[in-house]
Amino acid sequence: MPLRLVVAGATGWVGRALVPAIAAAADLELAAAVARSRAGEDTGLAIGLAPLGITLAATLDEALAVPSDVVIDYTKPHVVKGHALTALSAGRHVVVGTSGLSADDYAEIDAAARVAGRGVIAAGNFSVTATLLRKFALEAARLVADVEIIDYASAAKPDVPSGTGRELAEALSAVRRPGTSKPIEDLTGLKETRGATVARPTPIQVHSVRMPSFVLSCEAIFGAPDERLVIRHDAGSSAAPYVAGTLLAARKVVERVGLTRGMETLID
Repeated sequence: MPLRLVVAGATGWVGRALVPAIAAAADLELAAAVARSRAGEDTGLAIGLAPLGITLAATLDEALAVPSDVVIDYTKPHVVKGHALTALSAGRHVVVGTSGLSADDYAEIDAAARVAGRGVIAAGNFSVTATLLRKFALEAARLVADVEIIDYASAAKPDVPSGTGRELAEALSAVRRPGTSKPIEDLTGLKETRGATVARPTPIQVHSVRMPSFVLSCEAIFGAPDERLVIRHDAGSSAAPYVAGTLLAARKVVERVGLTRGMETLID
């Protein structure tokens, strides 16, 4: 029996690439789709394809009235947490591709998933090369103490830092040694220019650039005496790099209970 998927944000940048990929996969089935602005339309027609026979729902609650196994969320930062908790309470597994959640949000989602006996896989970026950025940066952080992160996105991106940048900072914070730069509280002048501090347990400074011409980019900058290492990922204008990783997560999440952050465990 195919794995039945619900796509929330089906007409968005990633969602409109996921829908045809699901329709083309023999082991997957699009059970329902959510897009508030296009509710009532056929999902295929709404994204420029042939009709798929799936009417876009206005809300996730409406979509969950249809039997399904996994909810994939590519919506907005202010609704994704509620969607995840709603899906878990309805007995669905969840794949979170939307950025903007905090560590506390993820802790709440993890607790809810364990109570429900369901799995959640969340990644700030589901592309394979973005996963390699994180993997290589973690290796570097074990050997080079000083590291900061810069994340770049378009001028319209509402959340800072990006999910990729926040997730990378939290992962590096857990493994790095104390750096040599002055603590923020010891600085003078405009302390905000040093970026935001992600500090669980060792502080990482994250700087977000929002300008036209960027899509999504993230770099980890490592510094040591007389040398520097930069590990950077750049995304193009297409959502194609995120499709394979998202669908891999959808296939794997049904085997898990609780929250899994990042793609590493899926590709190792």
